[in-house]
Amino acid sequence: MSGHEQSIGRLLVVLGLLVAAAGVFFMFAGKLPFLRHLGRLPGDILVKKKDFTFYFPLATSLIISIILTLILLLFRRR
Repeated sequence: MSGHEQSIGRLLVVLGLLVAAAGVFFMFAGKLPFLRHLGRLPGDILVKKKDFTFYFPLATSLIISIILTLILLLFRRR
């Protein structure tokens, strides 16, 4: 195997582990009390009309963005 094939193989293994971790997270996310409120936070926008519903999870998006940024910064420094 050349170096290029090995790096593609490693990338696929890492992506597979990330997908598996995301699957496990979503399986158990409903059982964690602090995750039950994601998507229904005070800063999330919900507009209901007669035949129209608009939902924009602004606060949830900001919290997820901050958490992912912190995680990526930890990995980048290593």
